[in-house]
Amino acid sequence: MAERAVVTGGAGFLGSHMCDALVARGMRVTCVDDFSTGEPANVPPAVDLMHVDVREPFRLPPSELVLHFACPASPSAYLASPVGTLETGGFGTHHVLEEARRIGARVVVASTSEVYGDPLEHPQRETYWGNVNPIGPRSVYDEAKRFGEALAFAYRREHGLDVGVVRIFNTYGPRMKSSDGRMLPTFFAQARKNEPLTVHGDGTQTRSLCYVDDLVRGVLAMADSGEAGPVNLGNPEEVTVLEVAKQVIEVTGSGSEILHVGAMTDDPRRRRPDITRARELFGWEPEIPLERGLRLMAKEA
Repeated sequence: MAERAVVTGGAGFLGSHMCDALVARGMRVTCVDDFSTGEPANVPPAVDLMHVDVREPFRLPPSELVLHFACPASPSAYLASPVGTLETGGFGTHHVLEEARRIGARVVVASTSEVYGDPLEHPQRETYWGNVNPIGPRSVYDEAKRFGEALAFAYRREHGLDVGVVRIFNTYGPRMKSSDGRMLPTFFAQARKNEPLTVHGDGTQTRSLCYVDDLVRGVLAMADSGEAGPVNLGNPEEVTVLEVAKQVIEVTGSGSEILHVGAMTDDPRRRRPDITRARELFGWEPEIPLERGLRLMAKEA
C-alpha cells in the first residue's frame, strides 16, 4: 500500500473527504489547491498544504499515489469561470499527469457522469460515448472532463503511466457550499430558511445520489487496484428531483413549499449509473440509503 499521497483539489468537497480517508490509513498526505473554490478549513491538520494553481507548472513531492480532483465542479463555479474551468481540465490535468510520470506515481483522475451529457442510453455504461452539447453553457465542465480522460489514456498509451479514471455521479454530504448551485445544498439552504425549494422544470428529471462516504470507498478501491477504467461510481437507485425536494423538507422539519421554476439549459433528463464494473472489479456498491444520507447531511452540514 502507498505511504504517501497527493490530492489535487484537496480543500474542496470531495477532495477533503479523500484527504480524511488517506490520513485515516496512516498515510502522509499533501493537499494541492489554489483555494479558489475549496476551503483550507476543510483540510485535516495532519495534511501538508501546497497553495498551487494546477494550470501553471509545479512540482509534486515524492508520492506513490496522486488523486486528481482539482476542477471547479459546481455550476456557480464553472459558469463564473468558463475559460478557467477548461484550462484546469486541460493544462491542469496535463501538469498533474506529467508530475505523476516524473515521480513514478499511480494517478487516479476524477471524471464525472457529465461526460455522458443528456444521455440517450439508460442506465449509463462506461462504453457509452455520451450526448453532450459541445458549445452549451455546461460544456465547459463536460468537455474539460472529457478532455481530461482522453489525456489520461494518451499518457497511459504513450508513456505507460499507471492511470485510473473514475466517473463520479451525483455525490452529496457535509462540506458542500450552500451557495454552489448544486441541487442538495440549495435545497438544504432553502429548507433551513423555510423558503420555497426551487425545482427546475416539472421535477420529473432523475438523479442518482451517492453519499460521500460510499464514494470515497470506491475511489480508494480504484486507487488500490491496477485498473485503468473508466469505472462508474455512483448510486444506481434513481430518484426524481421532486422526490428529493420532498425528502429534504421531511428530514429538516421545514415548513417550506416547493416552487417550480424554469428548466436549466442542457439539464439531463435522466441520470443513473450502471455500476456492474465496480461491483465486478472491486466488490463495491453504495451502502447508505438516501434517507439516511440526507439525515446525516442535515445533521453535519
